[in-house]
Amino acid sequence: MNRLNGLTALATTLYLFCCGISFAANSDKPNIILVMADDQGWGDTGYNGHPFVNTPALDTMAKDGFVFDRFYAAAPVCSPTRASVMTGRTPIRTKVTNHGRYMRPHEQTIAETLKSAGYVTGMFGKVHLGSGQPDSPCNPSGMGFDEWVIGLNFFDNDPYLSRKGKIEHPKGKGSVILMDEAIAFLKSHKDRDRPIFSVVWFPSPHDLHEEVPEGPSLYDGKPHAGYYREITLLDQQLGRLRREIREMGIADNTIVWYCSDNGGLVEETSGGREKKGSIYEGGLRVPGIIEWPARKLRGRTSVPVSTFDIYPTILAMAGVQLHAPHPLDGIDVSDIIAGYVTERKKPMGFWHMIQDGQATWSDRIQKAIMEKQQAGAPLPHDPPRMCKDVDEFPQFPEQTVTGHAAWTDWPWKLHRINGNSFELYNLADDPMEKTDLSKGPQHSLRRERMKKELNAWMRSVVRSLNGKDYQ
Repeated sequence: MNRLNGLTALATTLYLFCCGISFAANSDKPNIILVMADDQGWGDTGYNGHPFVNTPALDTMAKDGFVFDRFYAAAPVCSPTRASVMTGRTPIRTKVTNHGRYMRPHEQTIAETLKSAGYVTGMFGKVHLGSGQPDSPCNPSGMGFDEWVIGLNFFDNDPYLSRKGKIEHPKGKGSVILMDEAIAFLKSHKDRDRPIFSVVWFPSPHDLHEEVPEGPSLYDGKPHAGYYREITLLDQQLGRLRREIREMGIADNTIVWYCSDNGGLVEETSGGREKKGSIYEGGLRVPGIIEWPARKLRGRTSVPVSTFDIYPTILAMAGVQLHAPHPLDGIDVSDIIAGYVTERKKPMGFWHMIQDGQATWSDRIQKAIMEKQQAGAPLPHDPPRMCKDVDEFPQFPEQTVTGHAAWTDWPWKLHRINGNSFELYNLADDPMEKTDLSKGPQHSLRRERMKKELNAWMRSVVRSLNGKDYQ
């Protein structure tokens, strides 16, 4: 940390202390639970004004906690965003360029950092950026997790799950099963002398939409009924988690951070233009709520925050020093949560489709491993199960501009589409990105400055992708 950043961090810490939002002392570190939905759009919640979807747990959490009105997934598809949570980096740097790609084990994760600070760590649910095989360097143990029960890219009912490498085939709703496991983990460690870090990643409301919430039939005759039923189901499970940690007596000093991995499946309620798969606002803007009862976090901010900010922010809140060996794209936003800062100090970059995604047939892969385990036969060690291509370092030219990139310096957002086509929007005035201002002469200086910044960031990302960060 340079001197200026060190002084800034000190000032922020002093401010938060005075406001009653002080970082945790080493002897009283908070428990931390990161919860993520799969494909839930910004507007697919009651608290954000959806006309009929039932999300009482999220609505209560929003009332009791702190809401990020402009919370952004790092990517418009799932695997890359998950990598950003783990590393605080734009996911292309980690080689998670698209869905289904594994994260390089060279990365330092939030779980590894918290584990080194004394935390017990657990991961439960959909991973989709690594392996479930016991001897893979890309499984959750390799990411720093002590305990884990995970699927790869699983949806809905009767999933094949890997419990620290042993494959199981439980019956029931995937979202309920993962919450069973997460709660069991919390209960087993709540009375011990180590703080808890847990990642809980729902497989819902991702298509196939076969999970059904408890209670009366919902949304019959409504468009996208299955999608909204799964949102209500995961809401029920979030409510269950919040109730359980209160009954355990650990809620007061537990940080719960909720978000989605990318924009939703319904453009009308996505909170912006387009939906999942796009880096227009509808593909990136997602629900975001944080609560920490002991610190009485309350309020709502329109300052942009992203999933790659979770890592440095959580460490700051937990009083754990960040020693990042690789460039971070995320920043500590605890000063925004405190209300001390009303502007983001660093622009946000997004980049999609530099590479195609990779299929991850979770059930097929996990079932094959289970059958070998049950037969006492050697496990399959083919790359799709073990590490895909994480050990390869293809050298992309630094000037690579494939796909769709964007640079957000609030309220301005510059898009670079298919190389050298540019669009510029003022999100404060035009949140649906309808009026392209890139050709206006009054914006020429801003456009050129943002193009220069975006180009520099993209070159930096390519250098990371090529492996320069590990040399």
